[in-house]
Amino acid sequence: MEDKKTEIQNCLAVLKKGGIILYPTDTVWGIGCDATNADAIDKIFALKKRAESKSMICLVSDFKMLNEYVEEVPEVAYDILKYAAKPTSIIYDDPIRVAENVIAEDNTLAIRVTKDPFCKELTRRLRRPLVSTSANISGQPTPDSFSQISPEILKGVDYVVNLHQSKKSSKPSAIIKLSNDGTVKVIRK
Repeated sequence: MEDKKTEIQNCLAVLKKGGIILYPTDTVWGIGCDATNADAIDKIFALKKRAESKSMICLVSDFKMLNEYVEEVPEVAYDILKYAAKPTSIIYDDPIRVAENVIAEDNTLAIRVTKDPFCKELTRRLRRPLVSTSANISGQPTPDSFSQISPEILKGVDYVVNLHQSKKSSKPSAIIKLSNDGTVKVIRK
């Protein structure tokens, strides 16, 4: 599929220069950047008019990449992800090698191992986690489709992915918090 290849190359060029992209994920349209680039993350906070204390989700391509960015992945995470019926983000303790401003105040980070072919390939080629936050101004409803994304967001990103723009989004991911002490807490079903 030539389109996907071109879009991934365009995204990589923008992401490597510290830019932010608007892209389709396995859930809703997301605003993303390299999760190791603090300046790019600041741009997303500014665009979304979002308090920096609110954390964001990151996407990784596979378990190997997950292990590179979390001090210790609890065993149960693999089972949850293997059997999850829908896209599931897990909040882990002690993230490592990502920008400080993507980490929550309690030193946690929500990460989703993406199954979406476009996102999987993009994160694999970027070789870093990709920030994924809903494509809306903070406090506004999450858009169900590309056509519902506000002009302010469209103009505020450095690149808009030209794929799946007519597809209706599914719901945001489930979010589960897994603490190193073994506590499991469902944040969003």
